[in-house]
Order: sequence, then structure tokens, then C-alpha cells
Amino acid sequence: MITETAKAFPLIFRGYEPNEVDAYIGSLIAKQQVLLDEIDSLRARFKESSDEAAGLRIEVAVLTDEVAALTEASSSPQAMQRRMAKMLQRAVDEISEMQAEARAEAEALIAAAESGAEDAQREHDERLADMATERKTLEAEYGEAKKKLEAELARMRAETRSAIDEAWRDAERERDLLLADARREADHCREQARRVVDEASQQRIKILEQLMRVYRDLEAVPATLDAAYQERGKAPEPGVVVPLDQKIKRNPDSVTGLA
Repeated sequence: MITETAKAFPLIFRGYEPNEVDAYIGSLIAKQQVLLDEIDSLRARFKESSDEAAGLRIEVAVLTDEVAALTEASSSPQAMQRRMAKMLQRAVDEISEMQAEARAEAEALIAAAESGAEDAQREHDERLADMATERKTLEAEYGEAKKKLEAELARMRAETRSAIDEAWRDAERERDLLLADARREADHCREQARRVVDEASQQRIKILEQLMRVYRDLEAVPATLDAAYQERGKAPEPGVVVPLDQKIKRNPDSVTGLA
């Protein structure tokens, strides 16, 4: 009888390695076929033994006929008959014993072969049942792992979205701060420019006011100088400054040409 040890299959992500399982199942089927062939061979041998026993029976019958013929020809028929009867009985006993041994051996071999085939079939069925159970377990583990992975991916997506939103809010706050700083800087620059313009305008006004005061102070000078000239009775000497209004009175065309 052929015995088969338990086969361990390498695990992959979703069960056993298919090639390993197929190869092992193929080997079990081949061994089962070998056992079936052995059973057929034993049955053939048993049939041959039965045929051989039948042949021996024929030989016994032939010997019986020969004994009968010899008995008829013997001078002491009773003694010869007894001897031949003993010989025939021994031959029959030997044939029966051989037939019984052959039958017992054939039955033992057939029983062993059938038991081996049943063991192989039972082991095959048990292995398939174990594989089905293991497959269900792995499928359950795969489903649980898939759920955990999907939950982890959802959590990572939510965290990523939250981080993106927070970064966007930070960027907006930074932008608002920069814009506020730029506005303050622009307002400061405008204020400084306004102050400079105001200071320049104020300085211009002060200068104009000073010029106006000087001009008012000089308004009496031409009249006084003209009176002095009249008292002396002569025109101004060369190199003497003549007031502008007096020049205009004396030569208005020159002022027009300057204009």
C-alpha cells in the first residue's frame, strides 16, 4: 500500500500557490490510478489462480480416471484403490490449500489496495476541505485587510485635504499680511510725499512772503530817488541803478521786447 505524507503548500496573497496545488492534486490522481491499476492486476491474478485451480481440478479428474483404469487392471483392486484414493485426496487437499492461499493473498492484496485507494481519496478530500477552509479564512482576512486599507486611505485623504486647506488659509493670511504691509508702506510713502510737498509749498510761501516784504520795502525807494534827482535837476549818472518802474515809464517798448 502506498502512503502519502501531508503536503505543505506555499501561501500567496489570496491563498495557496495554484501551480503547487494543481501539481499535488495531479500526483494524487496519478497515485490513485496506480492503485486502481494494481487492484485490476490483483483481480487478474486472482482470476488466473482460479483458472489454475480449475485446471488442477481437471487434472485431478484425469488422474481419477487413470486411477480407475489402473484399478480395473490391478491384480489387487482394493489395495490399489486405497493408494490411489489417498493420492487423489492429497492432490485435492494440496489444490484446495493452494487455492485458499491464492484467494486469501489476492483478497488481502485487493483489500490493501482498496484501503490505500480509500486512504488516498480520503486524504485528497481532507486536503481539498482544508484548502477550502483556508481559502475562506484568507478571503475573510483579505476582506478585513481591504477594509482597513480603505479606511486608512480615507483617513490619509482627509488629512491631506485638511493640510491643503490649512496651507491655503496660511497662504491667504500671509497674502493679507503682505498686502496690509504694502498698503501701510504706500500710505507712509504718500504721507511722506505729501509732507515734502507741503513743506515745499510752505517754504515757497515763506520765500514769496519774504520777497513780498522786500518788494514792499523797495516801493518807496524809486520815488525817493526820483525826488532826489529832481532836486538836483539832472538825470541819473551812469552806473546808478534806475528803478524798474521808472525804466518802464521811460522805455515801455523795452519791457515789451523782454516779454
